[in-house]
Amino acid sequence: MEGDRRESAVRTDSEVAVKGFERELICPACKELFTHPLILPCQHSICHKCVKEILFAFDDSFADGGSESSNQSSPRIKISSSMDRVDRISRSGVYPGRKHNSLTPRSSLFPCPGCQRDIDLGERGINGLFRNFTLETIVERYRQAARAAIAIMCDFCKPPPQESTKSCMDCSASYCNECFKIHHPWGTVKAQHEYVGPTTNFRPKILMCPEHEMERVNMYCEICRRPVCHLCKLGGCHANHRVTTMSTAYKTLKEKLSKGIEYLISKESQVKAHITQLDLLLKETEFNSERAKQEAFQSFEKLSHILEEKKFAALRAIDASKNLRLEKLQAQAEEYQGLLENNGLVGYAQEVLKETDPSCFVQTAKQLHVRIQKATESLKCFRPAAESTFEDFVVDIAKQELVLGDLTFHSNGLEIPEINELQSRMYNKALISWEWPGKRDAADTYVLEYHKLNREDESAVWQEIDVCSKSKVISDLDNDSSYAFRVRGYKGSICSAWSREVILHTSPAPVFSFLFDDKCGYNSEHLLLNPRRTSVESRAGFSLLLGSERVQAGCYTTLDYIIGDTGVTKGKHFWAFHVEPYSYLVKVGVVSSNKIQKLFHNTHDVISPRYEQDSGHDSGSEDAFFDSSQPFPLVTLGMKKFFIPTTPAASKDAASRILPLPSCLGICLDCDKGKVGFYDAGSMKCLYECKVDCSGMMYPAFALMGGAAVHLEEPVTAKYGEYDDNDI
Repeated sequence: MEGDRRESAVRTDSEVAVKGFERELICPACKELFTHPLILPCQHSICHKCVKEILFAFDDSFADGGSESSNQSSPRIKISSSMDRVDRISRSGVYPGRKHNSLTPRSSLFPCPGCQRDIDLGERGINGLFRNFTLETIVERYRQAARAAIAIMCDFCKPPPQESTKSCMDCSASYCNECFKIHHPWGTVKAQHEYVGPTTNFRPKILMCPEHEMERVNMYCEICRRPVCHLCKLGGCHANHRVTTMSTAYKTLKEKLSKGIEYLISKESQVKAHITQLDLLLKETEFNSERAKQEAFQSFEKLSHILEEKKFAALRAIDASKNLRLEKLQAQAEEYQGLLENNGLVGYAQEVLKETDPSCFVQTAKQLHVRIQKATESLKCFRPAAESTFEDFVVDIAKQELVLGDLTFHSNGLEIPEINELQSRMYNKALISWEWPGKRDAADTYVLEYHKLNREDESAVWQEIDVCSKSKVISDLDNDSSYAFRVRGYKGSICSAWSREVILHTSPAPVFSFLFDDKCGYNSEHLLLNPRRTSVESRAGFSLLLGSERVQAGCYTTLDYIIGDTGVTKGKHFWAFHVEPYSYLVKVGVVSSNKIQKLFHNTHDVISPRYEQDSGHDSGSEDAFFDSSQPFPLVTLGMKKFFIPTTPAASKDAASRILPLPSCLGICLDCDKGKVGFYDAGSMKCLYECKVDCSGMMYPAFALMGGAAVHLEEPVTAKYGEYDDNDI
């Protein structure tokens, strides 16, 4: 009896203790009390059923194809209520993210709901996780404290069952006093069973290894921070890890935890002081927020009063103009009404004509004749006395709408961000980067807005994106269009003014991705490719130097060609590249698959008369002229110049055909229309366009001579928008 009272007293103390830390017992996924919690590799706990539901959610996303946008950030976990699927998967033993009887099972990856770190459950999946029995016991004590009035009944009493007084951890059952004596008689093995107070939480006495189910854990891996068995250490995944005995780990961790608890208890006065300070801050926040709301309300009321006054003044002006116009039009209508026969002026004149006395008639008819003449003239050039339209009374609120749209909590101390036009670029997607002018008062978040420039629609709607970094990648923009971008910073509820608008132009066609072909016609002696095949550089080598010994008069040099590894047969495509400023001669364009052999076998593409004795030339300007006999369209670049090819309609002046070389060039191939255009990729301005035969597979073509280098423009990917302030 004394032992039962001791148990009851201990249980009562525990019930009081657990009531202060309820939120520690809440699963971060389902937001309810833990049920069979499992310990994740990041040391956070999560319900067994929640792990299954999360894996189901991710498995469904993989089965649906998983769009690119869905993988750019960690998704929020939504626990579904399809418990029948959980039961089905529990019975089958096969979990999402793992292939049944597969030699190469897919890893089960998902973000931890507590810390958002990616968790890899490995090949064993959920079976490789430990149950958090300690947390499970605490949750059960909390449940019992919460439902103190609900008793746990004996599992062995005949109906009606009695209230249980003990629970046997070995038998995993609850007993009343009488049933416990019957099933645990003195002098038997069952009498040695471990019993506790009434509970529904039964946990095994020995913790077994999830990797080796027949082995008990007896060591602690300090690297993975989890219990392991001796087989895990001998030949498992913990073979090279530093481990310690379970007793040592127990002692060490318990000492650390005890010291941490003692330190917090010793700082109880400091904690209470902080709590008091936080309570004051809560009250101040409530008070200051109400005051700010009142001030904002008064400001908007003031604006409302001004608008009401303006509204009534405008309405009064319209009414006054209406009344004046109605009076004039009514008088004019009455005047014209008098011109009708036997009515008004005409009727009066008809009566005057009946006067027979000449003197009396003349006396009256003179004034009447003047009025008749005016009426006659008004009939000849009829003009209403007032306008019926009120175009002069249309209220223009466009500027006011912009001002009111920017109405927010402005701060004079928050500087305006600036869009960096050098780092921002437009290719397959738009990469917008901005900078903060000063290091102080940097914004916490930003709002990036953009809209398509359309001459027909001047009232374009800005699209808004919330950004936490100083750059953002925007996709799904229309081709051959111009977009305006602006950004503002936010620090709490305070925001800066909008930055200066920056206009960028999209490519005239979808971006075509390819690499330099290192097989078809590639001359490794003269050309040098980088490992990624995105850059090519010409190098003369010893072969050209030895060949020059035989040259006495005239110099015949060759172009080294290289093409893209991918071709197109239809549609409209665009690609861009950079030419190094030091490049002497580069040709760029397209070539058909039907003429590739001719391209690489035409060794004397360029014949320079620079050193011919009879040429009379002392410069290589003629090298830039377009050779109309070429079987494929190529444009010449070099010496920081862009040379427009000669055509019959072109100007005779060579200087008019020489343009500065843009920092980035683009080529737009329209296979359907048989045209190729050469663009300044920065402004997307077409520099030159010509017809091309697109009967075969079309490949990007490049040719280099002397010291030259070409670099393909790299596509904008989502990673550009993931840099934080420290990465930029």
